[in-house]
Amino acid sequence: MGEFGISTPARRAAFLAQIRHESGGLTQLTESFNYRPEALAIFSRVPAAMRAQLGRHPNETAVPIDRQRQIANLAYGNRYGNGDAASGDGWRYRGRGLKQITFRDNYRACGRALGVDLLENPDKLATDDTLAARSAAWFWFANGCNEAADKGDFAQVTRIINGPAMDQHEKRVTYWAAAKTAFAIA
Repeated sequence: MGEFGISTPARRAAFLAQIRHESGGLTQLTESFNYRPEALAIFSRVPAAMRAQLGRHPNETAVPIDRQRQIANLAYGNRYGNGDAASGDGWRYRGRGLKQITFRDNYRACGRALGVDLLENPDKLATDDTLAARSAAWFWFANGCNEAADKGDFAQVTRIINGPAMDQHEKRVTYWAAAKTAFAIA
């Protein structure tokens, strides 16, 4: 956090709340595509007609990796430097690290900032705890989250981290409240 200016209680509380959510309570460094068919609606690029086929079936405890790969490639194809769904870039550059860095363009920029070739070695964000943490702090800093945290605008932080969908913002706010209590922020 110090490397990227996450140096005040307000910044730290907001940062920890967001990465807690993004990493499944600090337990996951790789994005999962283990979704029920109806939950796949969060990915507008996964056609509605394919959601039942690709999503977790009633008799499955998890979506098999081959279908998770298809979901990722559809969801993230032709976006932010990724090739089309057939290129495999959606899966290759799926979310990793404590913030879940996603897309080729973000892997490239993050790798440059951290001095690591993440385009050739994207799994480093899931296998190196230090890089997983640094990548989250880099994204936070590079995208203006310190400034939003300084203003107490946690909704803006969520939009920066997760886009306009505000994915599970209420859960994030609960984590933020716990972090603010830990840092004695009123």
